[in-house]
Amino acid sequence: MIYVVSACLAGVACRFDGEANPREGVIELVRQGLALPVCPEQLGGLATPRPPCELRDGRVLCREADGTLSDATDAFARGAEEGVRLARLAGCTEAILKARSPSCGCGRIYDGTFSRTLVDGDGLFAAALRKAGIAVRCDE
Repeated sequence: MIYVVSACLAGVACRFDGEANPREGVIELVRQGLALPVCPEQLGGLATPRPPCELRDGRVLCREADGTLSDATDAFARGAEEGVRLARLAGCTEAILKARSPSCGCGRIYDGTFSRTLVDGDGLFAAALRKAGIAVRCDE
């Protein structure tokens, strides 16, 4: 089995805050050549670090430093599409993704109010992977 994994779980410093969320099990899969690390947000053209983003009503909203909200839906959608393309090219059949992310979150994501409130749903990349027939699970 080949996995597609959130790059931050593989130790890549690509989170919105420029950090990683390394998980030893995911790192070991990459070492063994059994996992493809992907950051859909970077694939979509977003910088690292970047403003925090959350999903609200199908749109990805980012809270800028001055408190205003910007819309990054197009970049997130591009990244999800490219991530799925790479996963298919690599023959991935399962995904291990970062929980709660507007890209990778699966099952529960932040609600778009930037209040740390969780709601049922998937991030754009997780949803695209599911649609492509790739099984998705989160790191938590």
